[in-house]
This record gives sequence, C-alpha cells and structure tokens, in this order.
Amino acid sequence: MPRRNAKAASSESDGKEFFAAITQIEKEKGIPQGYMLEKITQALVSAYKRDHEGVGDNIAVEANQETGTVRMFIKKDVVEEVDNSATEISLDEARVQLPHVQLGDVIRIEVKPKNFGRIAAQTARQVIIQGIREAERGMVYDEFNSKEHEILTGIVTRVDPRSGAASLRIGSGSEVTEAFLATSEQVKGEEIREGDRLRVYVVEVRRSTRGPQVLISRTHPGLVKRLFELEIPEIYDGTVEVKSIAREAGSRTKIAVWSDEPNVDPIGACVGPGGQRVNSVVEELHGEKVDIIKYSEDPAEYIAAALSPADVVSVDILPDGKSCRVVVPDDQLSLAIGKEGQNARLSAKLTGFKIDIKPASDPGELPDSSEKQVTTEMLQDEEEDIILD
Repeated sequence: MPRRNAKAASSESDGKEFFAAITQIEKEKGIPQGYMLEKITQALVSAYKRDHEGVGDNIAVEANQETGTVRMFIKKDVVEEVDNSATEISLDEARVQLPHVQLGDVIRIEVKPKNFGRIAAQTARQVIIQGIREAERGMVYDEFNSKEHEILTGIVTRVDPRSGAASLRIGSGSEVTEAFLATSEQVKGEEIREGDRLRVYVVEVRRSTRGPQVLISRTHPGLVKRLFELEIPEIYDGTVEVKSIAREAGSRTKIAVWSDEPNVDPIGACVGPGGQRVNSVVEELHGEKVDIIKYSEDPAEYIAAALSPADVVSVDILPDGKSCRVVVPDDQLSLAIGKEGQNARLSAKLTGFKIDIKPASDPGELPDSSEKQVTTEMLQDEEEDIILD
C-alpha cells in the first residue's frame, strides 16, 4: 500500500539546540551521539505511547543531524469507518491533508512535541537520563573490565568500624568507581585507614544494576605476580616466566621462575643487584617473606627446590603421579616442614604434588617397591635458591 506524508508544520524549532545538547554530552561524558539518539528516540516513542492509549508500533521518530531536525510521525491506515483512532483515520479526514489519498493507504501524520503533554515530557526526560546513566555505567564497566587481573591503586574512603571492610575509590584511565575490599581479601595484621593509598589486585569485574562491581584483593597470588612484573623487566618482557605462585598472605610466598634463555639466570634477575628488585616487592607486601624457586620440568628436582631452605636427600614420585615421598636429613626435618607445616604446605601448592616428608633415619617403604627412586644430589652442584628471610 502506498504511504504518504501529511503536510504539517515541522517541529524543527528546537532541532539545532537538541543536537547541540547531545554533542555537548558526547564531549563532556564521552557518550557517542548515536547511542544518545537511540535512547532519545525510545524516550519520545515511550512518552507518546503513555499519553495516547491504543498506539502500538505505528510511531516513528526521524532525527536528521545534517538538517538539524527531529520529527515524530504516527502512521495511520485510511479506512471508511474508524474503529481505533490511534491507528486509523477516515478517508474524509485524510483527504483534508492529502486530497489524493485512497482507501487502504497508510499516511504519516507529524506529531508536534508540544502535544506530548506534561506526563509524556517527564517520561521522556527520565528515559533520557536513564540512558545517560546506562551509557556511563557501560563505559566504566568496559574500562575496568579491561583491567581484570591487573593492579590498580585506590584511596581508602571508608573503613567499617565493626567488620573492618574497606571502601576504595579506584581509577583507571578517565573512569573512577567505588570498590569493596572485604576483610577476607585483606592481609592479616595489615592496618588500613581512611586516606591510605593501596595497591589492589582486580579479581573480577561484574555488571550490576548500580554500575560495575569491581572485586579487589590484597591476598590474591596474582598481586605478587603483577608486582614482580612491575619491578622486573625480564618478567614483563617474557624473558623470565613465572610458572607458579603459592601464597599465604602476610606471612610467606613461594614463586617459581624459569627462563629458556641459557644466559639468563631467572633467580638472579628477580633478586636484582643487592636484592634491590625483590626488596621493592617485599616492601610493597609490608615485609611478607618471599622464596624465589627455580622451576624445573623434572618433578623431583622441582619439588626439592620448592622445599628450600631445607636440604633434600631424595624424592620418590609415587605411582599415582600426584604424590611423592621426600627424604631429608634428620636435622632438616623441622625446617622442611616449617612452622605449623607452612613450608611443606606452600611447596605442595607450588608444585601441585602431595608431599610426604620423612627423616633419613626412618624413610619408610615406598607403596610400590619397583618405583624408581630419583635422587637430588645433582642439585648440590646447582646455584642455591634465594630465600628471603
């Protein structure tokens, strides 16, 4: 069916001001004009529908930035007898505007904004404001989502006196948002006060109705990895690779490093001249001890190194491939296990093996006597791992 436009006065008077306004919004808030036009179009249609019962999908809004015009049309079918005035128009009434119109035609009648009514105008404003908020939240989410698993600096804005949980104002690029640091993500014994500047690890960024929810941590092993990347160029550029990290925040961390460059000492690169590089990391972690371990593809060698500073006599990989028995000199047993089992526990986390530590005077028997025993005497000729006490 042919579609014709009814001749009506164009609502162009505020067009230039309208486009100037969304241009200003783009400039000030960085929200694309196309996005705002879509939201405003939806607002105008929603406002008209609310104020005019029976109107369906026969509303159209045309915004032309080149001509500086915003026009709204309602489409109506030309009929002999009108059943729904919101979607139909009589032939006689249609011919007042378009003399040559025929039955069955669809005509477009321009709606003037001043006819929207007060309630409709309020609805339009609310939808537009909501559109701006959604766009701003979307931009904040995109910015912080790109910072997942990175370190950001935040300023403590509030500390809950009862739970100790802290709120931080963190920034990334031109965007700023609030983040919540739960007590479970804080380092035990670390005092946090309002106004403090903290480096935090972005664990995850989620969408929510109130904007992006940034989950941050001071205890995550990823924090240690990113701090090493910041301090050690060889890790940042990939010359030295961090293979694994095991951490008990506030107490001790073991980090395994490796390099396929024969002339690069991965441990020496991490320690730096006079321990300067690793000391910077330790200072940021408020004195947390850091053991730097040389990774090896040989499980026995790797496990023996992980148990430093204890000496290891032998490492037996058990048949399940996930467990091992380690024999140490009698006088090294408590050192290998560590205070409250910490050294053995971190070594197990670092290597992924369940470690059973035995003294040399009572090594016990292997579950499978045919299993080959792998000694670590070769480690004595290797450069010692650096342990930061």
